[in-house]
Amino acid sequence: MPLSDAPIGLSHAFDISAEIAPPIMGAPGPNGQRRITGITGGRVDGPRLTGRVLPGGADFEHIRPDGTSRVEAHYTLEAEDGTPIYICNIGLFKASQEVNDRLDRGESVDTGEYYFRCAPRFDAPTGPHEWLNDRLFVATCIFTTEAVVIRVFTVD
Repeated sequence: MPLSDAPIGLSHAFDISAEIAPPIMGAPGPNGQRRITGITGGRVDGPRLTGRVLPGGADFEHIRPDGTSRVEAHYTLEAEDGTPIYICNIGLFKASQEVNDRLDRGESVDTGEYYFRCAPRFDAPTGPHEWLNDRLFVATCIFTTEAVVIRVFTVD
């Protein structure tokens, strides 16, 4: 069977600015270390969705022995019309130890100094936002000690 010639593209859907609490650090273990960061609120803005980030979710980060982090955040968005939308966001953060130290101190770091990408997955109820259930998404991410900004793209 021949491969499809259908092109793959990306379309900007919206941005999530998730405000975060100071992290809770776990002790190192044989597989690395856990860092749990509470999600305290935020905004969703863009051409396909607007609303807010509800408080109460968290990022359950696993820091590998090599310093690379696998992030797995679970939280809820609330669309402008009041619809709750669950999101599970799985991603990868990689930076040098020097860049990680600067970020942990709250210093400004150029986004080109680290790799932070994710693949959000949504669970929306039937209605105007159910399109989120029927698409794949990828995102670029920016980290600060106060927020994570996620630029979400639909895979076309």
